Amino acid sequence: MKKLVTYVICLGVLAVAAVSAVAQTPTPQQTREANLKAYTNMLREDLNKDKVSILTELMALGPEDAAKFWPVYNEYTKSLTKLGDERIAYIRMYADNFHSLTDETATKIALGMMDVESKRIELRRQYFQRLSQTLSPKDAARWLQIEAQIEKVVDLQILASLPIVD
Repeated sequence: MKKLVTYVICLGVLAVAAVSAVAQTPTPQQTREANLKAYTNMLREDLNKDKVSILTELMALGPEDAAKFWPVYNEYTKSLTKLGDERIAYIRMYADNFHSLTDETATKIALGMMDVESKRIELRRQYFQRLSQTLSPKDAARWLQIEAQIEKVVDLQILASLPIVD
């Protein structure tokens, strides 16, 4: 879990780096964008490895149930990554407009972030239902609890690293 927190802190640093990347000229910014994207992908891969490790330990599934669980979980992760991309886009929008944030842009970002959160909740609901049918409702609830805890740690680190709106 300590490793997970370290990667989450790195995600927070990444969000702050996005804020500072705004003031660059186009060519260095393009370089930063590529580096930022590569770094984000590396962090995601590391975070996913840690999540798999945590889930493997805490789910404590036998071989038969594990064979049912992991394909469904991998689908979930792909969908969650798409939502993560949406979230990053709003964080970038905030970074790009931080020093001259208008009421209109602030509203767009806030509503967009809430929309992404609603989609995440709906995604967890869908996969809880699938896992309840694939395994058992108790196993699905265990997954949901673990997933929610990990997401909260990640969310807290990212949000704590972003500057508060002036």
